[in-house]
Amino acid sequence: MKTRQPRTPLIVAGLIAALGLGIGLGATAIAVLGNEPATIVRQVTVSDSEPAVAADGLTIGQIYERASKAVVEIAVTAGGSSFSDPATRAQGSGFVLDRDGHIVTNQHVVSGAGSISVSFWNGTVFAGELVGTDPSTDLAVIKVDARASLLEPLGIGDSNAVAVGDVVLAMGSPFGLEGTVTSGIVSALHRQMTAPNNFTITDTIQTDAAINHGNSGGPLLDRRGRVIGVNAQIESDSGGSDGVGFAIPGNTVRSIARQLIDSGEVRHAYLGITMVAVPGGVAVTKVQPERPAEKAGLRAATGSKTVDGQERPTGGDVIIAFAGVPVDSAAALQSAVDARRPGDEVSITILRDGERRTIEVTLSVRPARPS
Repeated sequence: MKTRQPRTPLIVAGLIAALGLGIGLGATAIAVLGNEPATIVRQVTVSDSEPAVAADGLTIGQIYERASKAVVEIAVTAGGSSFSDPATRAQGSGFVLDRDGHIVTNQHVVSGAGSISVSFWNGTVFAGELVGTDPSTDLAVIKVDARASLLEPLGIGDSNAVAVGDVVLAMGSPFGLEGTVTSGIVSALHRQMTAPNNFTITDTIQTDAAINHGNSGGPLLDRRGRVIGVNAQIESDSGGSDGVGFAIPGNTVRSIARQLIDSGEVRHAYLGITMVAVPGGVAVTKVQPERPAEKAGLRAATGSKTVDGQERPTGGDVIIAFAGVPVDSAAALQSAVDARRPGDEVSITILRDGERRTIEVTLSVRPARPS
């Protein structure tokens, strides 16, 4: 991995999973830390001559005008309790979710926060209270005690309706330049990112809208100004924007934010296997001890063979359907498990020794980190 370090230290959220893209490149979370001056960059401005970006006549400027009052800058201070633990500062972005003062951002922006401050479009600053975080999806919710007239929520759109080529806008505070907007398109769908706790975030949105350090937690907007994702990582050799950014999908944001507001935590369903895609399904390569897969009797591969130049596991189960829905990739199976809740009982269809079988498994709670 060859990634140039920028002038301000970065929070690194790990590499994108090998089942996604970018082998050999660095996937970097995009919050800014430190008190050093940021690299000088040109702030994006919007002029009246910007072309329309949607059939309903909305221009980039109109979308910006609608959304800018909902996008906030988040500053975090951590440490500072002793000489050996000096204070560090992090800066990211977020957006207003509702008129109760809830604000969505990335988990890696507020990780380890001792204090949080939230700056609105008009320069007003409020102390932020951490409601909850979910490192498995790199999402967090904070709350501010602000007057209702200042809280202009953004609606969350249906990220399942997003298509490659759709026009999108990214908003936030790259390098601390608040109120910045960049435009681009959806470059690809169903990408994978590595979460701060090393689990995989599935179905993320790839965009070429310029995203830089400090954009973390800011919204990715569709042509109607709805949030279809939360900007979280960039793929870059240089450490700057190379036109390959990734956003956590809006449907995930909606679900996780609601759970955090309701209970302060998120409980993800867990099967407990390591897997790899093979023709016709997903081969089980490892079964975690004392986890649902082992309790249900799933068997891991015992060997491997080379077919058409590729090594494939042998001797174990191949999962071909989950809850009656065919699965043809590890990402598809992971998404199917993510859509369930701990305690759900689900049927899994497998191929074992060439024979088709169905077993029942009761999903458990995902551990804090992968085994």
